[in-house]
Amino acid sequence: MSNFFSLFMLLGGLCTRVHAHIDIKINACHTNNSDPESMLELDGDEMLYFDYKKSDVVYTMPEFAGQWTFSGWAAQEWNRICLINVGVWAKGENYPPDEIDPPQLTIYTRNKVELGRSNILICFVNNFHPPPVKVKWTKNNVEVKEGVTLSRYYPNSDFTFRQYSTLQFTPQKGDDYSCTVYHKGLTEPETRFWEPDIEDESDIGETAFCGIGLTLGLLGVGAGTFLLVKGNNCS
Repeated sequence: MSNFFSLFMLLGGLCTRVHAHIDIKINACHTNNSDPESMLELDGDEMLYFDYKKSDVVYTMPEFAGQWTFSGWAAQEWNRICLINVGVWAKGENYPPDEIDPPQLTIYTRNKVELGRSNILICFVNNFHPPPVKVKWTKNNVEVKEGVTLSRYYPNSDFTFRQYSTLQFTPQKGDDYSCTVYHKGLTEPETRFWEPDIEDESDIGETAFCGIGLTLGLLGVGAGTFLLVKGNNCS
């Protein structure tokens, strides 16, 4: 039997005197025992989610936004119903194959890069289906496990998913990093590379020296041309 994935999005509306707001309840389940997802969004911002591993509700909105109530029992019930529906739909459709979308990768730093200063590399994995993905980091072709995180997967509006992996690092000249992603939609793992692309002080000094020399040379040529023209006019 193939694996099947289901994503429920329940839309709600909240109107104020001036603005309308959209709240979305999202529940995702998969028959291959991947971690389910249960979360609430308001106007595209996550308010809370249920951590199935810890059986606890995690509130992600700031305290000043007010506390939203959510029952862990409701999340468990959502997931149970989701799995039942997946089984019914899959059987009714004669177990069709999964729709598979390979991920798209982008690697970038959280902060401006300065040699010797701690920073975070982010590997953004987007538009994949179904979850999950596996992410591997390397530094100078050696796998790195310390300082690595992998977020939960988040649903996109087109029913694909996105996920983030981060690596805490201190950039040094000559180092190179890579992020490799594994997914059933890829015929082979896909990799993105990153290395610091900044000039050190010696490079800046050499560039400035060359610039000054070029400027003085051009001034000399200009002055010589001016004197030559003036001399011809006098004669």
